[in-house]
Amino acid sequence: MTVLETIQRSADFLSKKGVESPRLQAELLLAYVLKLPRMRLYLSFDRTLIPGELDPLRDLVLRRSRREPLQQIIGSTSFCGLEIAVNRDVLVPRPETELLAESGWEFLNQIAASSERGPESQGSGLSAMDYGTGSGCLALALASKCPLAKVHALDVSPAALETAKANAQHLGLTHRLCFWLGDGFQALPELRFDLLISNPPYIPTAEIATLEPEVRDFDPRQALDGGADGLDHYRRLASGGGAFLNPAGKLMIEFGDGQSEPIRALLEAQNWVVERIGEDYTQRPRIMIAHRRAEPRAQMNGNRPAAGGL
Repeated sequence: MTVLETIQRSADFLSKKGVESPRLQAELLLAYVLKLPRMRLYLSFDRTLIPGELDPLRDLVLRRSRREPLQQIIGSTSFCGLEIAVNRDVLVPRPETELLAESGWEFLNQIAASSERGPESQGSGLSAMDYGTGSGCLALALASKCPLAKVHALDVSPAALETAKANAQHLGLTHRLCFWLGDGFQALPELRFDLLISNPPYIPTAEIATLEPEVRDFDPRQALDGGADGLDHYRRLASGGGAFLNPAGKLMIEFGDGQSEPIRALLEAQNWVVERIGEDYTQRPRIMIAHRRAEPRAQMNGNRPAAGGL
């Protein structure tokens, strides 16, 4: 069977199983098996595949037909130009989260290029916290794109944190990151950050059963479930995040459809000022950027508010 015939048959099979973009999926799986860039397949349509190539491909196509995500099948995905390992312990990074990462590193680089960091900022270097790091994709993108920043990565899942650490080691960024295992801000010592960034779980519990099989059955539920209304983690960020930001620091968060105004209300009730709500690639509100409203100095104290977990 030739490369072209294999692609066509695999795509037909995946299409019947309800897999989106079946031709692309078939090509990516075959390119993975042959260890070739996908576009090289177009120069090899007439090549005859041997059993040692067809047999593993059949296994992978069968797994994809059962709606296992392509990224988990091949074990990695691209995020902001970085190759990120993924597995059943972490959420597969979505393209829209790259927009959140870009907003984060642009802000950090603006600070790095400025001399406006005041004496109230703790420490002399830039720092960022990825709250609920999962695979580490956000933290690693920040570390890669902003070489002056020290990036902290927090997660409640030991397995997820091990994946993030492995990704950092593979990318040669381990020295730029600090990993924290624990249930939210209470896992942290007295730290202050210039940026608090997060793509927390935001799916309402009752809606998880309605998600696509790739998400519902293969992403870890802990990375999806945002509580009854999907806003549990935003409440924790709103109530506890301010105590960990430097005076000019910012909060940047991703959220789900229809959640922008409820989250804005949560933040404003906790003394945050929402600066901007950014759209994703489909022009839907997806990213919120906020900072703390300045408090009269007489009202400020050194006590950290209680914070919930991830």
